[in-house]
Amino acid sequence: MGIWALGINHKTAPVAVRERVSFDPATMSSVLTEVQSLDPVSEVVILSTCNRTEIYCSADELQEDVIVDWLARHHGIERPELNGALYCLNAEQAVQHTMRVASGLDSLVLGEPQILGQMKSAFAVAQEAGTVGSELGRLFRQTFSIAKRVRTDTAIGENPVSVAFASVRMAQHIFADMANSSALLIGAGETIELVARHLHQAGVRQITVANRTLARAQNLAQEFHAEAVLLEDIPAVLPRADIVISSTASPLPILGKGMVEKALKKRRHKPMFMVDIAVPRDIEEEVSKLSDVYLYTVDDLRSIIEENVRSRQDAARQAEELILAGVDHFMRELKALNAVQTLTDLRASIDVLREEQLVKAMKQLSNGADPEKVLRQFAHTFGNKMLHAPTTMLRKAGSEGRLEVLDWTRELFNLNSAEPPATDSTADPE
Repeated sequence: MGIWALGINHKTAPVAVRERVSFDPATMSSVLTEVQSLDPVSEVVILSTCNRTEIYCSADELQEDVIVDWLARHHGIERPELNGALYCLNAEQAVQHTMRVASGLDSLVLGEPQILGQMKSAFAVAQEAGTVGSELGRLFRQTFSIAKRVRTDTAIGENPVSVAFASVRMAQHIFADMANSSALLIGAGETIELVARHLHQAGVRQITVANRTLARAQNLAQEFHAEAVLLEDIPAVLPRADIVISSTASPLPILGKGMVEKALKKRRHKPMFMVDIAVPRDIEEEVSKLSDVYLYTVDDLRSIIEENVRSRQDAARQAEELILAGVDHFMRELKALNAVQTLTDLRASIDVLREEQLVKAMKQLSNGADPEKVLRQFAHTFGNKMLHAPTTMLRKAGSEGRLEVLDWTRELFNLNSAEPPATDSTADPE
């Protein structure tokens, strides 16, 4: 089997393209099963966030077109629209990429910690769907171990740099007195929780959390002494929000131009700052055309984030070294497992030959044949049959001039040694 990683991210495509190939968490199990049914995919994990959609596979000789064509069909996108935006990595490159993603080295925010939790969640969903086997299981366990080392052994996570942090920092540039500003947070996931924490630390005391499930909104609101409402209550609370930050998994926009226009009239056109972190977007693009709205997407946060990235560069270099060591260890383990399978197959084939000759020998003995003659015949026949296929292949290799095969055989069977190969029971431990 081989490891493959195919995807699209913030480096290869704008949010307008990324949101079209994102996956709804509610349908992820069926999507995983659908991908696993593609020939020759045997295992699959899918990661879908605001900045990337990546499909990790275990498969023999996977053709990139198999996954790309499926992705285009599934999302109703013409194949040419994806050209240039997708990347496909195999073997060592795919392993290194997976570890870099989990460690936050491939994120929009260098070293951001949320991606590790998102990858763990994607892996758990795939496990529950039954699309993870030994190969991807081994890859992701090793990946999580390396990401943990990066987090604990380097300073890459010391500074509070994240999409959530960048959103709040941008708001601070617009509102000089955050204590007199009110915020509406749409969603109740990990990103919104970080936004609430940064807003609270910045001095914002009037926070409203809107979510599809009221209980989740209440749990988050309780920590920051905020108000909790349902998504359908947004039209009522939107007019009093100076800051609106949204991050949900909704497949359709939550805030439309009409709703925002009505809120602005009630605010008497007092400016409103909005950040849409979600992919697909929660806020209609047309909202940005309103004169009293400052709307930003995850792509617009790039300049702020780049200012904070510099402090993490040294730590990133240390992290890259840890990842390279992790990739080397994983690939060595993978090759060792291939050797184990080969040895298992070799033993199985020898067992079959031995059992065939043993049955014949036992039958001869039961018919009263001379035991010594039977044993000699058993040893002779078994040896000949065991060496028949290797002998044929060695002669063929010699005639074709592939002398390296002969050299490997001599090394494999220790034929270059001055002493003959050991023949006692300790030479081949079980």
